[in-house]
Amino acid sequence: MGSGSDRSIALADLRRGKAVARRYRNRRIGEFLKELDLTEGRATGIPKILHAMRTNGSPTPKLQTDEDRTSFLIRLPVHPQATGPGPAGGSQQTNPPVTGEVTGEVTGEVTGEVTGEVALLLSAFTGEMKRLELQAALGLKHEDHFREAYLVPALEAGWIERTIPGKPRSRLQRYRLTRRGQAWVASQAKRVEGA
Repeated sequence: MGSGSDRSIALADLRRGKAVARRYRNRRIGEFLKELDLTEGRATGIPKILHAMRTNGSPTPKLQTDEDRTSFLIRLPVHPQATGPGPAGGSQQTNPPVTGEVTGEVTGEVTGEVTGEVALLLSAFTGEMKRLELQAALGLKHEDHFREAYLVPALEAGWIERTIPGKPRSRLQRYRLTRRGQAWVASQAKRVEGA
């Protein structure tokens, strides 16, 4: 299953920020995340990015996807006036102030890194947890589905890690959030507090 944009959305529409999906791949998960205030709604991320970049005078973002829609990439160009001291007294571009604002709000939607399933998994963590504890926290009974849709994608993306990396099948194995995962959970908590 790909993580790119829905095939019903034309790339030209995405670039204009006017994309509306005719179908939703994970409607129930989307509704659940919206109820928890972890998402704002469907198809709001790209228009928000385009608006923020336009508002602060940044170059237009570049959107790319492949023909099969298995991936989605958005490049956020650095604002022309965002420069800072580089090595040996030279100048190098740095991220403009708006980048933090845009990234904090929509990174998960744009990059596809935090799928609905992974978002739910990250939010379920309380310290180090066994696989069965995580499944129970999410109300999931099927181990294969949990591994394929939740655990493996979170591990591969670096959101979580094993406590015993050299022995993935150890009966003592537990999982914990990486620093990156902790930062994502903290950013989501801030969004909820600010709402």
